[in-house]
Amino acid sequence: MSQSLAQIYVHLIFSTKNRKPYLTPEIQSELWPYLAKVLENLDCNAKAIGGVADHVHVLCSLSKNLSVAELVEEIKKPTSRWLKTKSPTLRDFRWQSGYAAFSVSQSGMARVREYIAAQAEHHRRHPFQDELRAFLKKHMVNFDEQYLWD
Repeated sequence: MSQSLAQIYVHLIFSTKNRKPYLTPEIQSELWPYLAKVLENLDCNAKAIGGVADHVHVLCSLSKNLSVAELVEEIKKPTSRWLKTKSPTLRDFRWQSGYAAFSVSQSGMARVREYIAAQAEHHRRHPFQDELRAFLKKHMVNFDEQYLWD
């Protein structure tokens, strides 16, 4: 084959450092479009972006030229720099060092989009820690509890 082709969808979850509630609705209204632009510049098409005050969910295609780790790094660096310029209260903003990433099939896209769109409602009933644990168990990811919440 003389060309490289890929259609890989990834659901990323990452949080603010120490899960501080930096991402107010006002910040989210600017951050989600900014994040979509960052993804576009990486050749990773945003399919859904959402979250709550302390974490973000991103559903996107994965460029054939990036690993998942590179994608996360290339998302976190510019958004962190950008957020620090938005308000004096965000001067010390940082993302948590880790992330969770899950593959999504074409047939599962609509369900994941709906899930991301309903984050505010979902987190009225379920804390982030429970959500992440459930994702890891559902996808059979081995994890050490002590490293989930650093």
